[in-house]
Amino acid sequence: MARTTAILEFMDSADDAIALRMSDKITGSDLDAVMDRLDALFERHEKVHVFVETRGIDGIELAGLPGYLARAMPLFGKLNRFGRVAVVADQAWIRLGTRIESAVLPFISYRVFTPDHGAAALAWVNGEAPSA
Repeated sequence: MARTTAILEFMDSADDAIALRMSDKITGSDLDAVMDRLDALFERHEKVHVFVETRGIDGIELAGLPGYLARAMPLFGKLNRFGRVAVVADQAWIRLGTRIESAVLPFISYRVFTPDHGAAALAWVNGEAPSA
């Protein structure tokens, strides 16, 4: 039987960055936790960098979307405050969606990675030189 429990894990990152791993179904409480972290970072930093690693995403809990959208709308006024955004995904549809988003928002520095390059992605978001 497939696992359906969402997993959200916040990772260590630079002080001006949010780094997280998500798998399975994304829930409203996951989205709230991410928004809480983003709000706190925007209070402390002019630019915020984002690392997201996804594994086996099989959807978003629809019940959580209205609350998330209400909280996310003010982010449109802060788009110029996003810096480096790295998305590490094991699914081609997420990588493609991220590339489309980066084309729509060309002033945000997006990079898309496969899971075997996750460490380089996190180093880039943290502003570190990638390890050899």
